[in-house]
Amino acid sequence: MPTLFDPYSIKNLTLRNRIVMSPMCQYSVTAKDGKPNDWHFVHYASRAIGGAGLIIMEMTDVEPDGRITDYDLGLWSDDQVPAFRRIIDTCHFYGSKVAIQIAHAGRKAEDAPVPVAPSPIRFSERYKVPRELSTEEVKGMVAKFEAAFRRALEAGVDAVEIHGAHGYLIHQFHSPLTNRRTDVYGRDRLRFGVEVIEAAKRVLPESMPIIMRISAVEYVEGGYGLDEAVEFCRRYKEAGVDLFHVSSGGEGPIGSGGTPGAGPGYQVEYAHTLRRALGVPVIAVGKLQDPRLADQVIREEKADLVAVGRGMLRNPYWANEASLLLGGNPLTPKAYERAYTL
Repeated sequence: MPTLFDPYSIKNLTLRNRIVMSPMCQYSVTAKDGKPNDWHFVHYASRAIGGAGLIIMEMTDVEPDGRITDYDLGLWSDDQVPAFRRIIDTCHFYGSKVAIQIAHAGRKAEDAPVPVAPSPIRFSERYKVPRELSTEEVKGMVAKFEAAFRRALEAGVDAVEIHGAHGYLIHQFHSPLTNRRTDVYGRDRLRFGVEVIEAAKRVLPESMPIIMRISAVEYVEGGYGLDEAVEFCRRYKEAGVDLFHVSSGGEGPIGSGGTPGAGPGYQVEYAHTLRRALGVPVIAVGKLQDPRLADQVIREEKADLVAVGRGMLRNPYWANEASLLLGGNPLTPKAYERAYTL
């Protein structure tokens, strides 16, 4: 029976424990050039010092107008690579592995002068009406994802995460709510996501895992449900995804917004269903900051890894504190040993 603090291996990636730091945008006001800065350095390095097995760096976009806001990170330029490498090298020094979540916000790009999307349907009255991408522009977008994957590899990542959740561009393509196209990317709504996965496989070594974050259900009338998610994940798995990070919502409210009934572990069964149906490893996420609950999810084999978001925002050393609570040893470096002796 695995536990939260057992190592985990997939392909050539081995994690010291089953704890994942969720990707969470920092909206740092000094990051308008898309480069992570000293805030991001301290933010991520402290979670590595605190014992996280895998750190997934926040949503990092493939072009400037693909960001949620102008204060988000990007990998659309080779000039951005060294700032990411500095953080990743430091996290490696303290024992954590690192992935970067590669994405495009699509119609939810709040600061883009004219956001783009599969179809010209705005997210809400607060958002701009997006411009529909042409067929050739969609193909060009795949190339932008491919270039970002190459830069992530140059920065030293151990894995990449493709963001196909929370109402961002890939999600917009595979959702019937937001993809009303009549071209090849409308007749096959999964085609764009599949081509992005194939682009990752072209760039990344076969030994490196490809993670994909998906929304298992949409909390909105006419949205897809869990059965549909299983089927589109089957297609994404066939295209090359090794590990699914299972969240929910985004074309309406996201689950963490409190609807419907977002209590501790409220998305675990989505991950468990996907794991059983497809025989694929999964990351469970969603109010799992209680270490006992996180450990139970692993022990019951409902997920292979557990992602913690808010818990790690509150406490950079969440993994260390979880180990102590569950009867384990401190995970922090030797310099802090005195904190745990009488």
